[in-house]
Amino acid sequence: MASAPDLKIELIADKEAGTLTIRDTGIGMIKADLKKRLGTIANSGTKAFMEAIKAGADISMIGQFGVGFYSAFLVADEVTVHSKNNDDEQWCWRSSGGGSFTIEPSTYEDLGRGSAIILTLKKGQSEYLEERRIRDLVKKHSEFIQFPINLQVTKEEEKEVEDDEDDEDDDDEGDDKPKVEDGDKKDKKTKKVKEVTKEWDQVNKTKPLWTRVPEECTHDEYAAFYKSMANDYSEHLAVKHFKLEGQLDFTALMFIPRQAPFDMFESGKKKRNNLKLYVRRVFIMDDCEELMPEYLSFVRGIVDSEDLPLNLSRESLQQTKVLSVMKKQIVKNCIALFKELAEDEDKYKTFYDQFAKNLKLGIHEDAANRSKLADLLRYKSTTSGGEYVSLSDYVDRMKEGQPGIYYISGESEAAVVDAPFLEQLRKRGYEVLFMTDPIDEYAVQQLREYKKQKLICVTKEGMQIDETDDEKKAFEEAKKATEGLCAVIKETLGDKVEKVTVSNRLDKSPCVLVTGEFGWSARMEQIMKA
Repeated sequence: MASAPDLKIELIADKEAGTLTIRDTGIGMIKADLKKRLGTIANSGTKAFMEAIKAGADISMIGQFGVGFYSAFLVADEVTVHSKNNDDEQWCWRSSGGGSFTIEPSTYEDLGRGSAIILTLKKGQSEYLEERRIRDLVKKHSEFIQFPINLQVTKEEEKEVEDDEDDEDDDDEGDDKPKVEDGDKKDKKTKKVKEVTKEWDQVNKTKPLWTRVPEECTHDEYAAFYKSMANDYSEHLAVKHFKLEGQLDFTALMFIPRQAPFDMFESGKKKRNNLKLYVRRVFIMDDCEELMPEYLSFVRGIVDSEDLPLNLSRESLQQTKVLSVMKKQIVKNCIALFKELAEDEDKYKTFYDQFAKNLKLGIHEDAANRSKLADLLRYKSTTSGGEYVSLSDYVDRMKEGQPGIYYISGESEAAVVDAPFLEQLRKRGYEVLFMTDPIDEYAVQQLREYKKQKLICVTKEGMQIDETDDEKKAFEEAKKATEGLCAVIKETLGDKVEKVTVSNRLDKSPCVLVTGEFGWSARMEQIMKA
């Protein structure tokens, strides 16, 4: 290794020659390696690959061809590889991508050890010689490579130098002009000239924080990493850093932002770059939907796998068996992070105000974690004084004999707080939850019960109220006494109502409209019409 002790990667863009050179100080290749590793693909796969591209194949399927190296011909007319291994001379492999190649002694500068790939770019591909473009590509795909990636940059500096033209003019004027003695001072004129220099600038300065032990990472380090990764001006609200080892080996770093995206639930939205997938610190893809359910799309993070192959496409990712195990563990740890956050009331209020809809969507979609997500729900109620209460707290303070968890849904808290449906429940001291978010209707259809307590909608027919024997007897007597009145009202209203009955839910109001026990609530009908 003495021939090149420092392992590094260098990028050199030559605009005049139209070439991009990617050089490293790795182990290099002997002549046989060049023929076997590059030549075999050239003969067997390149032609089919190029024909598929010309036929309009999706470039995102490049991983299925098994010829990742030959993606270079998408932008280059010719690819030249100079390589030096400690066990052989320096050789040059050259191909124009037509299924043929040549190998000859290299005339490139002495590499010591390693390889230099020179791409002669096609016309119209000069963007890959621009410094900004190269930096963006390295930041996206190779920012966390453990070896330094150095880009050769050109810098111009203005320097002041003595202007010799004045001295030459003085000499040309001859001896007629009086001479200046050596002891006399003369102000010499200067001029500014541009000096062009080339130097190396390391592009991948951000270190992969997830590779470190969580206990050794500080809050400031997490905050700086999150801002860089998410392009967010504010710090994260919470972070979960974990590693899974054993049958499956991967590391994950998950962040909860302080604010929800303004377009989080807009249909037809563009893909978000929230969960980035890496394989051994090499970037594979943005927005890895296969590892994160939609209701957790707001979580920002990085997953780095040690088991997945580097040559990985989205199609092959969907077929791999380790995917479901990874997804299960990621969701499990995200929910654990939410529960940790719930221990801090102030932080959890900030979180819940921003992402309550996501949790309720999870209730609707994720049957496996429905009970865990239900623990995270918070609602205002008739007795909470404007504060949020959890379903667990509600169950703990339920009255003896209470048939279930009462809730009322509506457009807003103001619309339900004085609703006649609550009169008898208030009189008896029962607590009623206010569900004022449209997605609550979808969530309770799936949740149905919590800790063996049935969720009871107070705006539906058949609402149960715990009554004494005397109350039941009085209700039956009132029901018989008003049978004629109910029949007249039904006859008057006709098909506008399904039936007219006496209710035990009212106290002061003369009547109320309710919906069928097994149908949509009035609020759900409003939502569906909208």
